[in-house]
Amino acid sequence: MLPGGAGLVGQNLVARLKAKGYSNIVVLDKHRPNLAILKRMQPDVIVEYADLAKPGEWHRHFVDADIVVMLQAQIGGNDPKEFYRNNIDSTRLILAEIKAHGVPYFVHISSSVVESVADDFYTNTKKEQERIVLESGIVCPVLRPTLMFGWFDRKHLGWLSRFMNKVPVFPIPGHGRYIRQPLYVGDFCNIIISCIEKRIRDGIYNISGHESIDYIDIIREIKRVTKARAVILKIPYSLFYSMLWIWALFDRNPPFTTQQLAALVAKDEFEVIDWPSIFGVPYTPFAHAIDETFNDSNYSKVILEF
Repeated sequence: MLPGGAGLVGQNLVARLKAKGYSNIVVLDKHRPNLAILKRMQPDVIVEYADLAKPGEWHRHFVDADIVVMLQAQIGGNDPKEFYRNNIDSTRLILAEIKAHGVPYFVHISSSVVESVADDFYTNTKKEQERIVLESGIVCPVLRPTLMFGWFDRKHLGWLSRFMNKVPVFPIPGHGRYIRQPLYVGDFCNIIISCIEKRIRDGIYNISGHESIDYIDIIREIKRVTKARAVILKIPYSLFYSMLWIWALFDRNPPFTTQQLAALVAKDEFEVIDWPSIFGVPYTPFAHAIDETFNDSNYSKVILEF
């Protein structure tokens, strides 16, 4: 059972679960276009439209469920109510169903931002979500991934690559030397599967990318792999901020917000644990992962909607 399974992690996780022979996979999500993409790509998976922030027929899928991986999250946007609904209200309802039906195994997908100095809607609601999970009495592993990229990436490096291919000049805020620890979503999905197969019962795990890379170097690598022609140009931070602010006036759900810009330059560096040894999952080098992200014959051209 994958609540919120039509997004980046869910689409990748379903593909990898299927490849390992898993069946009877149920995905609950309220993003109809992305549910349609998942159904087209994986026709034997049960997909159902569900607003997990309010009670509904989706509760029935928790009866006799063996595993729940909680993926739902509001990541971007400017409406604080949406972050609260999709990160807090939905979590309370899902946990109630897990308890009511005695689901034997549960994995919570948190985020590295719970240890961030950033102060934004996403960070604050993810902190609250993790607190609710830890205080629920349900024993489960808590995984805190950093910024992820890979197949089906609609918001992060995927959006940046598509933007780069549309414009002659690609703007970089300030000097661009903002440390990132990008995590390949393929590795993260394999960690989730390892939790399931090994029945890891508890613990909080900071799952960071094993390479620290400056933001501007990530952009240069995307340009190299996609063969984009855009000129990479550094512009003052204040100008970049103003451009995003104006963009948000005309776009209800902008792909990149002023809050996310502030988080980009917040100088966070997250703990790097030896997750390859803990979970038995080899680390994919960034250069190889970025090539697989944009040049895979099956999934690289599939684009999710915001």
